[in-house]
Amino acid sequence: MSQYAFLLDLGRCIGCQACVASCKVGNELGEGQQYIELIEKTHGEFPNLTGGWDNHRCFHCGDAACVTVCPTGALFKEDGLTRLDRDICSGCSYCTEACPYDIPVMWEGKSSKCDGCAETVRAGGTPWCVGTCPSMALEYGPREEIRAEAHRRAEALRGRYPNAQVYGETQAGGLGLLVVMPDDPELLDIPIDPKVPFMADAWQKVVQPASVGITIGAAVVAGAAAVIARRRHEEELEVLEAEGVISGHADGGEEEEGQ
Repeated sequence: MSQYAFLLDLGRCIGCQACVASCKVGNELGEGQQYIELIEKTHGEFPNLTGGWDNHRCFHCGDAACVTVCPTGALFKEDGLTRLDRDICSGCSYCTEACPYDIPVMWEGKSSKCDGCAETVRAGGTPWCVGTCPSMALEYGPREEIRAEAHRRAEALRGRYPNAQVYGETQAGGLGLLVVMPDDPELLDIPIDPKVPFMADAWQKVVQPASVGITIGAAVVAGAAAVIARRRHEEELEVLEAEGVISGHADGGEEEEGQ
């Protein structure tokens, strides 16, 4: 199956908000609902300050904690991206607690996050944010092509920013959002090694296996109970027949004496 990815080049992002606006309009998001947020970041000490933008959006984790804990399958992986079917979301909010990047939010009682403009792309279009970025800071395509382009851009950026790097090749199982960063991720409050929260880890390692075990165990117990009940019923019929209360019995029932 083809794997697709987004490229986000923070060396080219100018903070114009075009991606935010086009995503909201193109996806017909409701009031107060958005999939992208631009957060201005500054670091250093005055007068030696440097700044940039944290383009806060879904990272489309390869090993997505939100998918792991979703009890209804509303969150799922497809083409390397993390999709969301809000129609079957139960509103449990497990995904908001599990995501190491704090991406999904609850909106009108259900999970809300970027799904990679799935319907638009299936129709032959380009994700809304990519199509409107004036500085070409955003790209979309097969993951290997995006990966190669990310490394080309990072290499070119090192002329101005020696610590320029590509983020997302290994994090969280390999991200569907590869980020060209001018400097270390911590300066944008992005974890180098994102940790799955305890709740998600416990769900994957304990709760899900236990629930499967409980289901299987319940089926075994129910089956055993049925066998025992049938055996006792057969024994009761034999006693009644021996006492002359009934004459002959079969699986379909018994015949009372005198009928």
